[in-house]
Amino acid sequence: MQTHNYDVVIVGAGGAGMRAALESSARARTAVLSKLYPTRSHTGAAQGGMCAALANVEEDNWEWHTFDTVKGGDYLVDQDAAEVMAKEAIDAVLDLEKMGLPFNRTPEGRIDQRRFGGHTRNHGEAAVRRACYAADRTGHMILQTLYQQCVKNEVEFYNEFYVLDILLDSDLTAAEQPAAGAPVRVAGVVAYELATGEIHLFRATSVVLATGGAGKVFKTTSNAHTLTGDGMALALRAGLPLEDMEFFQFHPTGLAGLGILLSEAARGEGAILRNSEGERFMERYAPTIKDLAPRDIVARSMANEVREGRGCGPRKDYVLLDLTHLEPAHIEAKLPDITEFARTYLGIEPFTDPIPVYPTAHYAMGGVPTTIQAEVLRSNTDVVGGLFAAGEVACVSVHGSNRLGTNSLLDINVFGKRAGISAAAYAAEHEALELPEGPATRVVAELDRIRNAPDGEKVAELRQTLQETMDAHAQVFRTEESLTLALETVDDLRRRYRSIGVQDKGSTFNTDLLEAVELGFLLDLARVVVVGALARKESRGGHFREDFPKRDDDGFMYHTMAYARPAADGDTEITLDKKPVTVTRYQPMERKY
Repeated sequence: MQTHNYDVVIVGAGGAGMRAALESSARARTAVLSKLYPTRSHTGAAQGGMCAALANVEEDNWEWHTFDTVKGGDYLVDQDAAEVMAKEAIDAVLDLEKMGLPFNRTPEGRIDQRRFGGHTRNHGEAAVRRACYAADRTGHMILQTLYQQCVKNEVEFYNEFYVLDILLDSDLTAAEQPAAGAPVRVAGVVAYELATGEIHLFRATSVVLATGGAGKVFKTTSNAHTLTGDGMALALRAGLPLEDMEFFQFHPTGLAGLGILLSEAARGEGAILRNSEGERFMERYAPTIKDLAPRDIVARSMANEVREGRGCGPRKDYVLLDLTHLEPAHIEAKLPDITEFARTYLGIEPFTDPIPVYPTAHYAMGGVPTTIQAEVLRSNTDVVGGLFAAGEVACVSVHGSNRLGTNSLLDINVFGKRAGISAAAYAAEHEALELPEGPATRVVAELDRIRNAPDGEKVAELRQTLQETMDAHAQVFRTEESLTLALETVDDLRRRYRSIGVQDKGSTFNTDLLEAVELGFLLDLARVVVVGALARKESRGGHFREDFPKRDDDGFMYHTMAYARPAADGDTEITLDKKPVTVTRYQPMERKY
């Protein structure tokens, strides 16, 4: 078993991880661990843009951006974090430009900007051009640019190393918790090398979690197969809380039946959503900004059109995204990937035919709670020394209960940068801890249990049941009944998971084994999502309860903090706590668009 020593270990090589690596590697000895080759990370699938109030095309400022973020998040946004993100957005875009990212340009040579859902001028007056973009492959360009810079700066990568445990110097999984204010520190991580099956120990003064989201909890999702919530689940299993996990965003325009994403950039360029009657139905739901309303509103509106019988197709189970009124040259210049996806996956020619679309699970607003310096919280106030998180795995709560489009690529750059700086600063001020006794015992035991089990439950069957259950009972619309059914199924699947077996008993590139581990993570996170959704008896942002259709600020204006605590049967149970929302200047008000 090899042991590696670093000042900073970054887990995940997507946008947040590599942005953190650029900062920390300039200040401290840094390693980046990724279960994928870095340029295969899911940041590369982000299409539409990265927002910043550059005012290159129209008047704009960071305060309007902050307001839109807070209002778009249905006032569950921590406003101090939103202010940081909106202020630092401009430098974040310019940093990428200086690194060589090929943004689209105005005729004058400035970075071009376009409209995106929920982004407005003058506190909601009308849509504004705020999204900086590189055609409809902005995330791909960001990922490539950051990777090139990491290579240039000789960042050390451990590719196809799957982190399976976070090592702390205190047992936060025990019933007896460290006292409030008592120091708790990270000592390192345990990783599994895919190529050999060997276990590696990484001793580090600072650890940054940047492992991305958990969209594979659902069947219909824009997320890649690898988005299994690894960092979130590891934090939960280590005794740390997860914040606001009930809030999951369903992107309005996934290819019908497939979930493959068509960027909001299409609507930013003038595409229109239509029902079976040809009606531009968003005029009824959001009369001011119509198709560019925030994603939670558009997704519910689309689902409602289908439920009320105005869906399209033989089964009337989707609506149409209409680009046919736009100039073909304009579409090809601004949206080349979107048009190609429609042709490739549905056989649709978007110049002449509308594209079938329906909401798809897209983004987890919740995650590992952090401060605005990216420090991971173990309670409402106490941090874990040396442990940081950024990107979709984290919840600094700039997205509240609904993320605005283009704020995700901004989030990974602003808070990825902050995480890297904070991690390096912590490492400079502290000595690394010794690894605890038997640091890999839990990981080795779990892998051996799965690998050596006799033929039992099939991973693929359990995963399919989980995903279909979450799609049916915890998607755009939720009720007490549907969520209770989901929880019962998830609990049953967690019991059956103890009897899983894999066909591949080997060590080299054992993807059967890894998918079994990932399923365990998904089951843990699905339980947290459903328990949080059952407890939140209101509708807010991406969480819509048909039995409680109104937002309830008196009863639920707080963040949900979920912990996995020891249960009497030897398993764990999810307990919920509350964390106050930080309000600085914008009091909750009705969302009108």
